[in-house]
Amino acid sequence: MILIFKYILPKRYVGLTLWPLIILRDDELKDDTILINHEKIHLRQQMELLVLPFFLIYFMEWLIGIFRYWNLNMAYRNISFEREAYQNEWNPDYLNERSSWSSFKYMF
Repeated sequence: MILIFKYILPKRYVGLTLWPLIILRDDELKDDTILINHEKIHLRQQMELLVLPFFLIYFMEWLIGIFRYWNLNMAYRNISFEREAYQNEWNPDYLNERSSWSSFKYMF
């Protein structure tokens, strides 16, 4: 389910996935197939890890990345879940081709 909340997301965010929701900043973003595919990849990741472990791993990787790179954007971009989503957001068939637990290969 896709919801639109203009004022909940931080300014630099256009979308956020909190299973089972995709939250977007603007209604027009519903037509952005690449963004929606990116967020659907996160939905699958969250479902595989039963949601809470996803967010714990996500937060820990981000925290480690901050100390590793001393750059918030680099820390975010190097979270394994984000790496999988960014590398495959252009492939509309990715979720059909993706094997279970694929995000773990992006950790190493």
